[in-house]
Amino acid sequence: MKLRIYGLGCANCEILEKNVREAINELGIDAEIEKIDDMDAILESGITAFPAFAIDGEIKVMGRIASKEEIKDLLS
Repeated sequence: MKLRIYGLGCANCEILEKNVREAINELGIDAEIEKIDDMDAILESGITAFPAFAIDGEIKVMGRIASKEEIKDLLS
């Protein structure tokens, strides 16, 4: 499973990354987490608001911080 976090390093992006890492640890999922902070790559992905979160290339959350519980639901 490949998880991507899109953002430019703002505090909200860091919180989202923390929530993602905690969610996969609690679920025991082996996943690759990639942080995307290159603006060209972000625009190519169709991201229009930060932070954003994608699972296997599908954008699941954009423009807000997903809670750890929401991320766990998305991963289940």
